[in-house]
Amino acid sequence: MKYVAELVVRSYECDSYGHVNNAVYLNYLEYGRMEFLHQIHFDYKGLIADGFYLYISHIDIKYKSSAFLDDRLFIETESIKLGVVSGTFHQCVKKDDGTLCAVADVTWASVTEGARPARLPEKYMLPELMPEKAEQENIV
Repeated sequence: MKYVAELVVRSYECDSYGHVNNAVYLNYLEYGRMEFLHQIHFDYKGLIADGFYLYISHIDIKYKSSAFLDDRLFIETESIKLGVVSGTFHQCVKKDDGTLCAVADVTWASVTEGARPARLPEKYMLPELMPEKAEQENIV
């Protein structure tokens, strides 16, 4: 199941070439993941209060097309892998005309306060974090 977050490119996100700086896409992806968690009613503050954190351990990003000032962007996020202590989100950043700007696979890990890998507590294992097998085979 895909979740979509929307934003508009702001002037300070553009570089001297007039397009969105590559590093800014990492912020867009973070925004998309947090919106995904909000949309599925994941209790992120509760997770932290319980002594757990979700750390990003790996990002594989491919830049496909430039985005520019005032472009309306959509960040699609879906869970494609879930393991014992980690998982992977597949994310796409697209313009409102469907042009693909960037695609990324973002791996996260559940850790305790001491940064030790730990199983995500059962109450946080929401169905939306569990990927559907059929969708895993159709990743861009």
